[in-house]
Amino acid sequence: MNTQPLLVFDWQNAILHVDADAFFAACEQATNPHLVGKPLVVGKERGIVTAASYEAKVLGIKRGMRIQEVKRLYPAVIILNSDYEKYSLFSIRLMDILRRFSPTVEEYSIDEAFVDITGLRRAYHCSYEELGFRIQETIRTELGISVSIGISLTKVLAKIASQHRKPGGLTVIPGRQIHLYLEKLPVDAVWGIGTNTAAWCNKLGIRTALDLACRSEMFIQKHFPKPCYEIWQELNGRPVYLVNSEPKNNYRSISKAATFSPTTSRLVIFSRLSANLEAACFKARRYQLAPQRLILFLRTQEFQESAVELKLSAPTAYPLLLAPFIQQGFDAIYQTGRVYRQTGVILTHLVSARNSQITLFDDPLRLEKMERLYRAVDLLKRRMGSEIIGSGMALTVSAGMAKRLKIPCLDIRLRD
Repeated sequence: MNTQPLLVFDWQNAILHVDADAFFAACEQATNPHLVGKPLVVGKERGIVTAASYEAKVLGIKRGMRIQEVKRLYPAVIILNSDYEKYSLFSIRLMDILRRFSPTVEEYSIDEAFVDITGLRRAYHCSYEELGFRIQETIRTELGISVSIGISLTKVLAKIASQHRKPGGLTVIPGRQIHLYLEKLPVDAVWGIGTNTAAWCNKLGIRTALDLACRSEMFIQKHFPKPCYEIWQELNGRPVYLVNSEPKNNYRSISKAATFSPTTSRLVIFSRLSANLEAACFKARRYQLAPQRLILFLRTQEFQESAVELKLSAPTAYPLLLAPFIQQGFDAIYQTGRVYRQTGVILTHLVSARNSQITLFDDPLRLEKMERLYRAVDLLKRRMGSEIIGSGMALTVSAGMAKRLKIPCLDIRLRD
């Protein structure tokens, strides 16, 4: 067999991977002490389990199970609706804590991050392992959630390490011990290796991550494409994937969708679609982008989808200016009497909002007022959460009904 031994120094680089344990469920338990230690699942509004606490996982509950099946098999399990605003705020605080320890933090997902801690042993007067424990304890103390941490020379190895002792574990893989953690790890458990690549590995006699790492460079380049060659280098302790601390600011499209309790109510469905538009436009404005086209879609209880694409008269990320388009698109695809369970909005053909030109038919004064309004709206959303304010289109009740039900209703008008 064409192999070579692993030979790398212990700490040429130091990459830390943080993976929150049962994040959505942990956020619910952190904000409600009565839920701590109890079996809990999230995803009631979608009809399937999107997250489960470790107490629920012990019972055999897995992500993707139908909520009805959970109720039937495990009647004592607590079932909650998802609260994505809460999870987003926890994620922001989690990333802020990581940036206290290192300026180089890559937000990989809502509950995962890579941190470059190379050279920080001297700054903190401790080992990389002790630094990992400090980060772990800070998160536990301030947020009330547990995270699993892996530390190694590359992102791929750090991610392998963080999965080694979940939940709440901390694993360090120095260069000279890489083989100990790869020898029993199935090749399909390596980050970046999918089903097809794993099947090809098996045909080549590669069963474990160590089998892959020990093959020669010539063998890998001959039998595998570039992505797998890069993973092979990372498994050998050679960094290829650098920790990118720059926020993502180049998008081909921005999409927002939401699943809800199935309904035939035209008002509820339209308000959900409008809320999707609000969220997508908020993200577009954050990166100073504006769409030239708008795609709307509705999904029925039978998972049948209808969609429409609209060309805008001018690029804009202001929902109030898009109101006529969303109403037109909704009227074109909504069918009275059908049961819908999901709505979605996709902003496409994005251009820089800075370069948007005013047309002969635009009212410059109105656009200036709109810009001032949304600057204030975005400031509120960033400080207090994206659900703190929204347009009336996204409300599922009328102003009159809101008054009767004593629901606060904010009326914003454009003034000079």
